[in-house]
Amino acid sequence: MSILTPRDVPLGGLRAMTVRRTLPNRHRTTIGAWCFVDHFGPDLVEHSGGMHVAPHPHTGLQTVTWLFEGEVEHHDSVGSSQLVSPGQVNLMTAGAGISHSEVSTSTTSRLHGVQLWVALPDEHRFIAPFFEHHVSPRMTIGRAQFTVFVGSLTGDDVTATSTATTFTGLVAAEILIPENTTITIPVDHSYEHGFLIDSGELTVNDEQALKDELAYVEPGHISITIATGDVPSRVLMIGGEPFDEELVMWWNFIGRSHEEIVQMRQQWQSDVVEGSNPDGVFGTVAYEGPVIPAPEMPHVHLRPRKLPRP
Repeated sequence: MSILTPRDVPLGGLRAMTVRRTLPNRHRTTIGAWCFVDHFGPDLVEHSGGMHVAPHPHTGLQTVTWLFEGEVEHHDSVGSSQLVSPGQVNLMTAGAGISHSEVSTSTTSRLHGVQLWVALPDEHRFIAPFFEHHVSPRMTIGRAQFTVFVGSLTGDDVTATSTATTFTGLVAAEILIPENTTITIPVDHSYEHGFLIDSGELTVNDEQALKDELAYVEPGHISITIATGDVPSRVLMIGGEPFDEELVMWWNFIGRSHEEIVQMRQQWQSDVVEGSNPDGVFGTVAYEGPVIPAPEMPHVHLRPRKLPRP
């Protein structure tokens, strides 16, 4: 087991909000196929300005938006327009290429949540893009309440299964745990898991994790025991079968080589930023204002991010 600490990252260009990123981390690239975890808020929108992420591209991944507070409006280049609120999940499969925007609504006073990415396996990473929205099922284990938004978990009386589309074995859930509570979660022994502490403190298999940290648990466990102290805790649990493919991650693209990333960047810049082919790979988004241009490529050859498995 290990503890991953976050770093602060500005998100969204000139009107950037700050997020706490725990994955990818210099100690770990993925947990299952989860390859990106951004944790934000709780922010007072009147002070922070909220979320204003202009259209930008993605390839080779799924984005998963999960909110604790507030409301965000999503638009994408396959024609989707969807609000997401707490208890619901927006899942966008980028596949060969998609663009989207995310903007907090005018009625949102506090914004608080997590955005995650899932790496698509090689056999599915060039599929046609699509979008889905789901209301997530709930269950309990002892005094803890789970909302399962990806995969399945078994509770006291029922197995809660999300209808979100996945391409590898995955699980994700929000857990609300009262103070001074210990619970044992049955898990798939082939999965590795992460526990992101949103509030309070948590002991995971007898090791303490503090607010905003991500506790990593290696495969081989049939259950994981978590416990709170003198205050309640909200926790985001993610997990999945170890993802053994090498990934080249740069900006909003996931590929398998430096050359693929260069091609993806050139496609976005020419099709959308320069407007030479608005019906190209990334399409257009219903959004008033400029899109986000890609950064300049680094002056190094991008190499796969791969760390030893446990």
